[in-house]
Amino acid sequence: MNNLCADIGYRSINHVGEQLCGDHVDVVEQGENSSVIVLADGLGSGVKASILSTLTAKIISTMMAEGLTIENCVNTIAATLPICSVRGVAYSTFTIIHLIDNDVAELIQYDNPGIIMLRDGAYYDYPSIEMSIGGKRICRSSIKLQENDLLVAMSDGCLHAGIGKTLNFGWKREDIVSFLETMYDGSVTAKTLSTMLIDECNKLYGQEPGDDATCCAVRIRKRVPMNLMFGPSANRDDSDRMMALFFSKEGKHIISGGTTSTVAARYLGKPLRPSLRFEASDVPPTAELEGADLVTEGVITINKVLSYARDYLKDNESYRQWCYRHDGASMIARLLFEEATDINFYVGRAINPAHQNPELPINFNIKMNLVEELSSCLRQMGKRIKVSYF
Repeated sequence: MNNLCADIGYRSINHVGEQLCGDHVDVVEQGENSSVIVLADGLGSGVKASILSTLTAKIISTMMAEGLTIENCVNTIAATLPICSVRGVAYSTFTIIHLIDNDVAELIQYDNPGIIMLRDGAYYDYPSIEMSIGGKRICRSSIKLQENDLLVAMSDGCLHAGIGKTLNFGWKREDIVSFLETMYDGSVTAKTLSTMLIDECNKLYGQEPGDDATCCAVRIRKRVPMNLMFGPSANRDDSDRMMALFFSKEGKHIISGGTTSTVAARYLGKPLRPSLRFEASDVPPTAELEGADLVTEGVITINKVLSYARDYLKDNESYRQWCYRHDGASMIARLLFEEATDINFYVGRAINPAHQNPELPINFNIKMNLVEELSSCLRQMGKRIKVSYF
């Protein structure tokens, strides 16, 4: 057992004029430390391509997660995919990244652009062998993984970016490698990195993509614990136990809520120093407390973090805001989305008297719903979540 984990993120843009993407990414977990990631690119674009790629990705990821061989997967796809009435073929290219204990990556590639690998931020030329399955030429590799390894899979829409517009022959592989090396940062998430690459593709297409383009990034990193306390305990007798458990946990400590931070300051015997500086008009100021890494306001700040989390799971457009701002919500977003892998929530069930005003849109149920939905979003990001109520 190692202390490595995989940060997986992907982003797509559709062919101009199409509502559905002809590429599809599917991720299936095999226990806690192994997973199967499939990027499939259906023939053409639009509805037919979307059906072909979705079927391909679902079939391969499900079968491989159950332990079947790639030969069985390819033969099943050939027998299952519908035949295109226009072209007379059933065709979908695919890329498979099979992570085993986050220690070994098996790469299986058919007709998609080759996976680009960076090791410590520099291009790494991994070995591969060719094999024939059902008349298809398959490239296969097995790589012993290290911390900070980055695997980037993509559809051919990335290589076609800018062809005949901003570039004569599209975005060459070596140019994409150079882009990734330039943009590489050990703290940037796989989702953000894939977003940056696809944004660059869209720019080269002049905001009118001539093909579906998808990037799926896998970043190997060490597990990093994080702790967030939100709200004081319902029973005052549990307050010291809640604080003791929270501050004894390994990792950084985030405190959200005015009353919560006051109780924490009393427990630590340290002064709480509120800031009057508004970094953002819609997020209350932060505070400083020795022994805590970040102290913020409660419901309004967490609600903003939740809005960033929802967007992160979709188009990740708001990363341009939270990636550099210094308000409480942006700083929590960076800690939870980019830095943390294992997050412990300590949630107090005390009812805030200030929230009982019927004219205020905040109540106890909203507070609990915030925690539940934020936890759900973080799980979808691949984080390990534990929620403890007091």
